[in-house]
Amino acid sequence: MNRLEKQLQFILEIDKVKKIIRQTPLSDASRKENDAEHSWHIALMAYLLQEYAEEPVEVSKVMLMVLIHDLVEIDAGDTYAYDEEGAKTKDERERKAADHIFGMLPEDQGMYLKALWEEFEAYETAEAKYAHLLDNFQPLLLNDAAGGISWTEHQVKKSQIYKRNEKVEETSATIWKCMQDKIDKHIQAGHVLDE
Repeated sequence: MNRLEKQLQFILEIDKVKKIIRQTPLSDASRKENDAEHSWHIALMAYLLQEYAEEPVEVSKVMLMVLIHDLVEIDAGDTYAYDEEGAKTKDERERKAADHIFGMLPEDQGMYLKALWEEFEAYETAEAKYAHLLDNFQPLLLNDAAGGISWTEHQVKKSQIYKRNEKVEETSATIWKCMQDKIDKHIQAGHVLDE
């Protein structure tokens, strides 16, 4: 295959991300969102909320990072944030998927996107930390808007939410305070279990 054929094959392959249904509801609770909707949403959030990041970030890099971060779920499937059993095999499944998905592209583009995905997974750079903050904040915002429906459905505990978001404060104290306020509201409403 020539370069264009590989790129087009990849473009058609990633269309499948629209079929990966997440556990997060839309803000009106009418249905659950898919991975493409989630990625688009946090890419726009990356631009809008950059002023709250504790460290300066290259927003265009973060936007591309969040647009590709869940492409591996085409092969690996979505692992719900609080699925302890699924988390045991998540890394292996996603790494294998990354090799396949990004390997479809011409070598230069495939290597760049895979390296960007690996940077996101490593959670070390300012961009990766900010991308993770967005990846965690967006479902929390939607759950809040939808009346805590996903937390109630999965009987999520405060400790689980806090553990998942333990690094958010170092990335943005402002966003972390906002998240805490929303979590506390749903504890009071009985949507999040306080143990």
